[in-house]
Amino acid sequence: SFSWTRNGKFFNVAKDPKVSMRRRSGTLVIDFHSGGRPDDYEGEYQCFARNDYGTALSSKIHLQVSKSPLWPKEKVDVIEVDEGAPLSLQCNPPPGLPEPVIFWMSSSMEPIPQDKRVSQGHNGDLYFSNVLAQDALTDYSCNARFHFTHTIQQKNPYTLKVKTKKPHNETSLGYSPAMYRARGITETTPSFMYPYGTSSSQMVLRGVDLLLECIASGVPAPDIMWYKKGGELPVGKTKLENFNKALRISNVSEEDSGEYFCLASNKMGSIRHTISVRVKAAPYWLDEPENLILAPGEDGRLVCRANGNPKPSIQWLVNGEPIETSPPNPSREVAGDTIVFRDTQIGSSAVYQCNASNEHGYLLANAFVSVLDVSPRMLGPRNQLIKVIQNNRTRLDCPFFGSPIPTLRWFKNGQGNTLDGGNYKAHENGSLEMFMARKEDQGIYTCVATNILGKAEAQVRLEVKDPTRIVRGPEDQVVKRGTTPRLHCHVKHDPTLRLTVTWLKDDAPLYLGSRMKKEEDGLTIFGVAEKDQGDYTCVASTELDKDSAKAYLTVLALSYLAANRLRDLSKERPDRPRDLELTDLAERSVRLTWIPGDDNNSPITDYIVQFEEDRFQPGIWHNHSRYPGNINSAVLSLSPYVNYQFRVIAVNDVGSSVPSLPSERYQTNGARPEINPTGVQGAGTQKNNMEITWTVSSSWMPFGMEL
Repeated sequence: SFSWTRNGKFFNVAKDPKVSMRRRSGTLVIDFHSGGRPDDYEGEYQCFARNDYGTALSSKIHLQVSKSPLWPKEKVDVIEVDEGAPLSLQCNPPPGLPEPVIFWMSSSMEPIPQDKRVSQGHNGDLYFSNVLAQDALTDYSCNARFHFTHTIQQKNPYTLKVKTKKPHNETSLGYSPAMYRARGITETTPSFMYPYGTSSSQMVLRGVDLLLECIASGVPAPDIMWYKKGGELPVGKTKLENFNKALRISNVSEEDSGEYFCLASNKMGSIRHTISVRVKAAPYWLDEPENLILAPGEDGRLVCRANGNPKPSIQWLVNGEPIETSPPNPSREVAGDTIVFRDTQIGSSAVYQCNASNEHGYLLANAFVSVLDVSPRMLGPRNQLIKVIQNNRTRLDCPFFGSPIPTLRWFKNGQGNTLDGGNYKAHENGSLEMFMARKEDQGIYTCVATNILGKAEAQVRLEVKDPTRIVRGPEDQVVKRGTTPRLHCHVKHDPTLRLTVTWLKDDAPLYLGSRMKKEEDGLTIFGVAEKDQGDYTCVASTELDKDSAKAYLTVLALSYLAANRLRDLSKERPDRPRDLELTDLAERSVRLTWIPGDDNNSPITDYIVQFEEDRFQPGIWHNHSRYPGNINSAVLSLSPYVNYQFRVIAVNDVGSSVPSLPSERYQTNGARPEINPTGVQGAGTQKNNMEITWTVSSSWMPFGMEL
């Protein structure tokens, strides 16, 4: 059930026709559509949620009505000022909630131009470092815009009368020293208009923005520079505003405390104002109390640690009541920011509140302490099936509950040791993470949760699938109009997964018209036209993964003579194979797959597979095997204790291609020698000795580790 307090007293929702509470949520709704005064409902509200196990509290909610009060009517006299003198026009807007946005305009609704001589301060006042005759050409009205009420209030405008020694001349030289001299204006050293004097102090709360301001008078208008005593301005969080008259430091922390000073200078001199900044802090969490589930007889603790400046005080409540006045509980001991529970008993469940407060604010957190004796229960679905692509990371989930907290163990195929370590990592939440799924990892995995009251188990079946790969994709082609090009897309995939092959043209789905035929391993375009030119992408996908390959089709509208030249192109060596991949990794073999390069008008007849090892003869490539030109995948036999990498060379009637880029390396384990040394000979050099010699085999022959 839900209830509310207003200003610390019970708020009877049922007695007020304008107030209702939403079902099942406790949300309070105040309806003003039928009239009423919103001001009557201002105050501090707090929600209480209760059930048989305890009471939880919300933070206090302050309800205030946004207002846009009228500006008091006042008579504004003409302001007389000497040319070159400083001037500030006060705004003093009526208080609003939230505070209004201030801007200055003329009575004809033209914005007042601002620069380093004339600018608006953070308090809303308009400051003139020095007044010029031209400033009297307009009037000045302060405007306050109230956000929530969408209203603008305007103050009666100020009118200036500038006393000058020379008449105003529209062609005068801006703010230059020559202009001031020409108009007989005396140049003066800077003086601070805001803040006053040589020093001031400012307090700011941690986490908010700090705005420091220095506005100075002088002829000519001073320049403002900012510094921090004993160090640099905070890096990455400072910003100069309002023509350098304001320094904003975002998201302040305690390290931003210290003395800052602004330097106002012009050709006549400089002055300095020091601002001492103190950073205070409303409470913030170090350790927020968390829900606690205990079995009868168990010990536990609630911790509520908060920091702030000044340091916050900690108050504990139970079900919304101060813990000091709550019913006694012999298993509970309060020690400052910690509650210690010893030998807890059934029936002592409750909701505890921690209130951390100082003069700048407060934090409130609820924590449910539940004393239960529950045998393990599995919370997830039974007999899950997880599919994963070979060599990918996967996770088997096993959510559980129990009190005392059960221990969880994983087994494979119902036998063996607990799975944790190596390729597996068991997490506290019950999940089993597998860093690299292999074919031999397929099977039934059982998670078993156990506590003193019993056990529960659940099973997960893991299937490891072959990856989807395009082993021969489309190739760039240049064809003449009217011919029938074919774009290859030969896919290797796991046979137990449903394969879908789609085509894109210029990265958009391809419309298969009557001239196009999609086949199992490619796309044929009959009577190709110029509009068929573009990028073609083959996308092969299953429910678990996908692969894609792209090629560009160029369509030429050729003359008869050009067509003959195209047909008579000279044959060339093939392009090198690409995208080498190692799969089916085993102790003494590996499958190498590659994508063929262009045959350049002469069919590929052979592929030569070469290898290099980095232990005995690094950088030297040796022939491993040779395969027919119509395949692009082969199982390679390997020797022990060799760190292999492979490359492939394509061969046609013209010659051999450039070798492909090397594959990734694959290290085989060591093994006992499989053949005896050769060329064994024995001879005596003296009557009492025998010298034995033999031929040492190459390191990559089947010998394994060096002898």
